[in-house]
Amino acid sequence: MSIPVAVLDIGTTKTVALIAEAVQDGVRVLGVGMAPSEGIRKGVVVDVKLAAQSIALAVEQAERMANMSIEGAYVGIAGAHIASINSRGVAPIPHGRAVTQDIVQRAMDAAQAIAVPDNREVVHAIARGYSLDGQDGVRDPIGMMGYRIEVEAHIVTGAVASIQNLYKAVEAAGVRVIELVLEPIASGEAVLTQAERDLGVALVDIGGGTTDIAIFIEGSVWHTVVLPIGGMHLTNDLAVGLRAPFAAAEEIKIKFGTVLVDDARPEEIIELAAFGDEEMRVVSRREVAEILQARAEEIFSMVLTEIKRSGYDGLLPAGIVLCGGTAQLAGIKPFAREIVGLPSRVGSPQKMEGLTERVSAPAFATSVGLAHWGVREADRQTLELTRMAARAQRQSKEGVLAPLLNMGDWLRKALLPERAE
Repeated sequence: MSIPVAVLDIGTTKTVALIAEAVQDGVRVLGVGMAPSEGIRKGVVVDVKLAAQSIALAVEQAERMANMSIEGAYVGIAGAHIASINSRGVAPIPHGRAVTQDIVQRAMDAAQAIAVPDNREVVHAIARGYSLDGQDGVRDPIGMMGYRIEVEAHIVTGAVASIQNLYKAVEAAGVRVIELVLEPIASGEAVLTQAERDLGVALVDIGGGTTDIAIFIEGSVWHTVVLPIGGMHLTNDLAVGLRAPFAAAEEIKIKFGTVLVDDARPEEIIELAAFGDEEMRVVSRREVAEILQARAEEIFSMVLTEIKRSGYDGLLPAGIVLCGGTAQLAGIKPFAREIVGLPSRVGSPQKMEGLTERVSAPAFATSVGLAHWGVREADRQTLELTRMAARAQRQSKEGVLAPLLNMGDWLRKALLPERAE
């Protein structure tokens, strides 16, 4: 039986708590909670108390819907403090025997032995690929024979202070952090096909405060970056340009916004809420489009610059896949194609069942992707502990290592939800 997991997507504009379990071809969504984010700016916690209140509200809703209590969660992380580097690590294979998980881990440890400043820490170390005795292109070396294994890894680091504040906010809401997961990597779990990941694709998640990019090639992550610009910048531009309250500008963006000026006719008129006692006034939809297009061009120009900076711009035949709330803006797909010069599509969460209508939009790519990541990790850890317990049972005298035999129960309690009474 699959162990349910909980995830937290703590974004600039919304906080989502989601409870899910593994099914044959994805995840089953059991509970969803959502609250407006407070205390978050550009993906980073700036007020622990306010952020904790938003998290607690979302968690309470998800718990009630799933009839489970959340103790631990997989938590998304983003923000401009995130940085990444690719590194290599080598490990010998004793006597040319078969590669084991321990040997692979030694190679990964060597890859992580890079100089990390005291104010930064490693968030992820993800294998890009392996080579055995100089033979490249090995994806899964376990069980293969050789004398020397080399791994090329993608190392993601974050600012210690930002990570600690995220932990504090989650823990203040009564939830333990099981693992931090970089948000664009999580989003890729939900919206990318395996063919896209193998061919070469750039995942572009345009959230409220940040634009997150993850480049996948040969099935793995090769490059990640978080840009400090997102959908709230478009809304703010409208508020300033139209001299309108922020809430009114957001409503206009959602209902009438497009990034294609030619699709907005000047005679299309929109009523606009004004400040204070001012009367309602009108603006043309074309004026709205002109404001949005200018900021969208800036965002995609930054995306293009980052893709070129990575050096992988010639290795992306699958183009770019857009997700996040801003990906729902009219005209975004052809506009992205025009600016970036690559095929583009808008990605929605896939491979899920249960309460799908609540999380089917591109804005929930990270939330659902975290669920995919979480159920896979929980199943992997359960399998590993089961193997440890079986090995202990074979090797120990009766009763000596009995505690190991109960590790599966411990994992189930540690990784999450218990059914509410």
